[in-house]
Amino acid sequence: LIASKLPELLLYKPFGRNSNTAESNTAELLPTHVRTPDGKEYELRSDELREEISNRCGSDVELMNLKHGIFDEACISVISVGTVQSVARESGRDVDRCDLRRFRPNVVIETDSAEPFEEDRWVDRTLMFGEGNSGAALRVTMRDERCVMVNLDPDTAERDSEVMKTVVRMNENCAGVYGTVVRAGELRVGQVVTLGG
Repeated sequence: LIASKLPELLLYKPFGRNSNTAESNTAELLPTHVRTPDGKEYELRSDELREEISNRCGSDVELMNLKHGIFDEACISVISVGTVQSVARESGRDVDRCDLRRFRPNVVIETDSAEPFEEDRWVDRTLMFGEGNSGAALRVTMRDERCVMVNLDPDTAERDSEVMKTVVRMNENCAGVYGTVVRAGELRVGQVVTLGG
């Protein structure tokens, strides 16, 4: 079950409850509960949550605990601020209020040029994060062909097809790029990003 089939899934909010256990700091960051669109709170893997989603969906669902993420094409999605702002402008949205969450990127890059869709030229090249050659590096593998998820408002789950129509019209339905990690490292807001061969 995905939000393109049941948009209200966007309105379920995971959160963690403080526990006084001796578990690691990482465990404390993981969600333990979910708040439904109606404001009810359930434990993450509870039968009550499963029943709530099943009722909303209209058929039985099963909650699964996966040890890995679920990706459309690759594990990392990158988009530039210039691309998001251009799509916002062309689709009649307020550029300052354009919601990046519609595009679900892992990494957002602000470039010097702010040129829309410049990420397309990054395919088969490497993005290097931080100073020198010791930081994280990401090999850009392909353009990110968009699906109907960009039409869903992340706060209301309301559909509005103008964003996707704009991406189709402007850049063959692609906005951003996918990549794979070639060198692990930490990413930080404001970090310098360089484009290698």
